[in-house]
Amino acid sequence: MDILTIAGLGKSFGNQRVLDDLSFSVPEGTIYGFIGKNGSGKTTTMKIVLGLLQSDAGEISVCGEKVHYGDTRTNRFIGYLPDVPEFYGFMTAKEYLRLCGDITGMPSALIQTKSAELLDLVGLADVKKRIGTFSRGMKQRLGIAQALLNEPRLLICDEPTSALDPIGRREILDILLKVKERTTVIFSTHVLTDVEAICDRVGILDGGKIVLTGSVSELKNTYSRHSCTVTFRTPADAAVFQADPRIKLTNAALRAKEPSVTIQADDPEVTMALIIRILGDTRLVPLRLETAEPKLEDIFLEVVR
Repeated sequence: MDILTIAGLGKSFGNQRVLDDLSFSVPEGTIYGFIGKNGSGKTTTMKIVLGLLQSDAGEISVCGEKVHYGDTRTNRFIGYLPDVPEFYGFMTAKEYLRLCGDITGMPSALIQTKSAELLDLVGLADVKKRIGTFSRGMKQRLGIAQALLNEPRLLICDEPTSALDPIGRREILDILLKVKERTTVIFSTHVLTDVEAICDRVGILDGGKIVLTGSVSELKNTYSRHSCTVTFRTPADAAVFQADPRIKLTNAALRAKEPSVTIQADDPEVTMALIIRILGDTRLVPLRLETAEPKLEDIFLEVVR
């Protein structure tokens, strides 16, 4: 079953077309990576899904119910974490979750039980200090707890790891993997390594449309190639290697970032054998010689203008 379905979504701001016949669906029980450049329309899409922004065209369904602008009934299925969540800084995390529960009409006993469970999930159970003293990562973790308070079937996270340090990013990613056991997740981001780490499926947004979608493994196997990289001691050695006519005969994509040369390879074994022959013939001694599997970043650069 698809938790979210978007069909033919269009949105313009003045003369700028942000979304153009955008269509995709999110299967239940998955983490869906919604990726694109900054300004590509990811946040606009999320706001339309939440009924906070009016689209120019298209339809959206959440759990089989149509979304209408200004009507938040479908939001009972949704938990939302914005990229920069805001809180009352004078409250503790527990007090804030109690406020959120009271606003939504949850029974007091359920608020207490769910708050304790969720604060434990996000690693804030023993934190007693005021939210105003929280780090950015702690606020993101509290935001996830708040978004899960109503037991949503869909959790929308709009760039939750942006501006976090490596430890903070890893903490958020680990939490989202745990959250997958209880809800479907849309993970909107431009940090491609984070998508590779946790997402089951991805959709790449460009020009207002989904230009590529599928599982991470499918996309790697279909749309990108392995790379073979040779790192030399000096740029001069790299230039000699790069000038060898046998490399040009391969018709392979070649990237040079001195003193390294990278060749995108359909067959990495054949390409590596050629590299070794060239090194032997030219008597060049590399500092490092390596192959790498396709990365989501390579695919992204191939399909995004």
